[in-house]
Amino acid sequence: MRLDDDTESQNVEDRRSGGMGGLPIGRGGLGVGTVVLALVAWYFGIDPSVVINGARMLEQQAPVSAPAGKPLASDAREDATAHFVAKVLNDTEKTWHQVFQEAGRTYEEPKLVLFRGATQTACGAGQAAMGPFYCPLDRKVYIDLAFYDELRQHFHAPGDFAEAYVIAHEIGHHVQNLLGISERVHQAQQRASKTQANALSVRLELQADCLAGVWASRADAARKILETGDVDEALRAATAIGDDTLQKQSQGVVVPESFTHGTSAQRVRWFRQGLESGSVAQCDTFQAARL
Repeated sequence: MRLDDDTESQNVEDRRSGGMGGLPIGRGGLGVGTVVLALVAWYFGIDPSVVINGARMLEQQAPVSAPAGKPLASDAREDATAHFVAKVLNDTEKTWHQVFQEAGRTYEEPKLVLFRGATQTACGAGQAAMGPFYCPLDRKVYIDLAFYDELRQHFHAPGDFAEAYVIAHEIGHHVQNLLGISERVHQAQQRASKTQANALSVRLELQADCLAGVWASRADAARKILETGDVDEALRAATAIGDDTLQKQSQGVVVPESFTHGTSAQRVRWFRQGLESGSVAQCDTFQAARL
């Protein structure tokens, strides 16, 4: 992925040391059963209700702090990743400013928060074990960079563009928030059954995947950011975190009515839809007869 000459976004809030970023890390003290259950939440683009419910579950576990003086991750590697994330965020800003301008609207840039372990958000307590997520109430994307280690080691989806896809998906949720889509879905979910609410969540998440593809398409057309193998990295990541794949890994059976993000095939399909079309209009998952 070609971002070497790009500047970094100024919208990065680093909480990795001190403040709420210094809360104990619950992941180290989790039992095996809880880790298995938490895998279901290890998706991209977790909605606030899932974050809050997951936090309540994790709070029942005794948190374990890192040993005093021991770094939580390789500082050099993590700092390099932080710089990369800031460049990706800057590139999404360029793209979405242009897209919104073409539609006669103004793009409002989100903040991206880097944290370790746990942090407070306007949507409730955020935990590293929940993966990256977007909070519409404060318009911030949250990520513990250790998630990328899990992406490589557990999900077997390495690569800089796989990491960029994570950010682009969350920014897709921000775009949905700005367009009023998230609020309409939330209101519809309040009137729906659990199964119907989950189905709406799937369409919301798949649209965010499609919007991530739109960013990649538009950014490559304008700045030639893609290199050989980049798209395959994103597709491998999308495949690894489909609901069906995660449920098979965590519980051995697939329960379609409990899906909240879509199957692996669906996530791949909608990312490709955005990538190949470069058009937000082609990301209307709510009107699509086939997901």
